[in-house]
Amino acid sequence: MKHFTKISDLHDAFCIKPPEHTLFSVVYGEQNMCSGNNELEFSSAFYIIGFKKMKSGSMLYGKTKYDHDLGSLSFIKPQQRVAFQNVKLEEKGFLIIIHEDFLLGTAIYEDIKKYSYFDYEVNEALHVSPSEEDIVWNLYFSIEKEYNNNTDELSKAIIVSHLDSMLKYAQRFYRRQFINRKELTGFTLTKFNALLAGNFEKTKIKEIGLPTVAFMAEKLHLSPRYLTDVLKQETGKTALELIHLFLISKAKNLLTEGELNISEISYLLGFENTTYFSRLFKKEVGITPNQFKRHFLN
Repeated sequence: MKHFTKISDLHDAFCIKPPEHTLFSVVYGEQNMCSGNNELEFSSAFYIIGFKKMKSGSMLYGKTKYDHDLGSLSFIKPQQRVAFQNVKLEEKGFLIIIHEDFLLGTAIYEDIKKYSYFDYEVNEALHVSPSEEDIVWNLYFSIEKEYNNNTDELSKAIIVSHLDSMLKYAQRFYRRQFINRKELTGFTLTKFNALLAGNFEKTKIKEIGLPTVAFMAEKLHLSPRYLTDVLKQETGKTALELIHLFLISKAKNLLTEGELNISEISYLLGFENTTYFSRLFKKEVGITPNQFKRHFLN
C-alpha cells in the first residue's frame, strides 16, 4: 500500500495535472482522471473531502454498501487507508486535498479534528439533498476561484474560511441525515441491544471479555464514531454509555439475587478486576455494589 506525503504524487497516481500549490489542491470532476480498470490503495498525510456520484466501481474502507442515487460527500483524514477500484463517476464531482501542514497556525487546525465524520467509513458518507448540494458546490467554486487566483497574503485565510464553512455545513447536514434515517437509527439501536444481550451469555462473555465500542461497531458493520453518533441522536447517550448502563443493569439484577459475591459478579460480567467494576458501579449508581446489595437484602 502506498503512502503519499506529497500532494503532487497523489495527483500523479490519479493521472491529473500537477497541483498549483504544494500543500493544497482542488480537483474538478471534468479533469481527466485515470479510467478503466484502475485500482489504487493508499494512505496519506492529507485531509480529503470528496463529492461524487458513482456510476460504477467502489471506494473502500467501509463494509456496507449504501445508495449513491444522490451526491455524497466523504471525509478522509490523514493516515486512513483508502482503496479505489474501477471508479467511474456518473456526474461531475470534486476532491479537495489539504495537507496537514497547510492548516498550521489557523483556527481549524484543531477544529477539524473534532468533526467525528472524518472517522466515518465511506459507506457512512453524507448523502446531500439537492438544496444542500447547491450549498456544497457554491462553497467549492469559491475555494476553487481563490485557489486559481494569484496568491497574496489573504489567499490562505480566504480558503480556510470557506473550508470552515463547508465543515460546519457538513455537520448540519449529517444531523439532518440522522433525523431523516430514523428507521435506520432505530434498527441500529435494536441490533446494538440484541448484540449486547447475546454477548452476555456466560460462555461468550468469558471468551471475549467486556464489549468495547470498537467490537460492537465491527459486528454492526459501522465505524465506532458513526455508531456513537447514531446512538447519540437516537437515545441521547453514546455507545460507551449504553454499554455501561447495560452492565450496571445486569449487575443490579445479580446483586439483588444475593447468590454471588462482588468478585464473582465482576468476573461473570467480564471485568478483569473487581476494583474497576466497583468504581464504575459507584459512578453510575452513586453507591458501591456492597452498599447496593445490603440495601436490597435488608
